[in-house]
Amino acid sequence: AVQLAESGGGSVQSGGSLRLSCAFSGFTYSAHLMGWFRQAPGKEREGVASLNTDGITTYADSVKGRFTISEDKSKHTLYLQMDNLQPEDTAIYYCAARDGYYGGSDYFGALKVNFWGKGTQVTVSS
Repeated sequence: AVQLAESGGGSVQSGGSLRLSCAFSGFTYSAHLMGWFRQAPGKEREGVASLNTDGITTYADSVKGRFTISEDKSKHTLYLQMDNLQPEDTAIYYCAARDGYYGGSDYFGALKVNFWGKGTQVTVSS
């Protein structure tokens, strides 16, 4: 089974940056879809960014221009570079993955029913 482990969370002030990492293993197929979700207290988990095998990225409107998703296949690690962080970005961030090629367009929907990490806390103070 796919295993995911997030790291890199922490506390920063508004306008600061953090880089989250997700170490992954156990994929059956070389092709896969990966992404980041977050869940703030009292809110539903929401998709933040996704990256598929073809290199296509998607971002939630709230993070476009500030967050960047990338993958280092040689290190088996997914990243989320978060710049210009704001208090509303405060949440637990989760790494998600779907094994195998996904040819659809609902990336966040496709990720919701597959593999998850345990999450890492990001806190942004004003």
